[in-house]
Amino acid sequence: MKPIGELIKEELDRQERSVSWLARKLACDRSNVYRIFQKDSIDTSVLKRVSIILNHDFFVDLSDELKEKYS
Repeated sequence: MKPIGELIKEELDRQERSVSWLARKLACDRSNVYRIFQKDSIDTSVLKRVSIILNHDFFVDLSDELKEKYS
């Protein structure tokens, strides 16, 4: 299972958006975004905000990985 931070970084790259763009949308410093990329877990409220900003449901990604693991 990929860490959530890695999934977020991959989606940001896929959309060809910058770290600065995401930091502005999250109203935080770029260093905080880089910290998110390093995380294995993330608060669900933050993940919800990131999902909305990137228009990508990371909860589905995590759920799909769990289904694969336990099937």
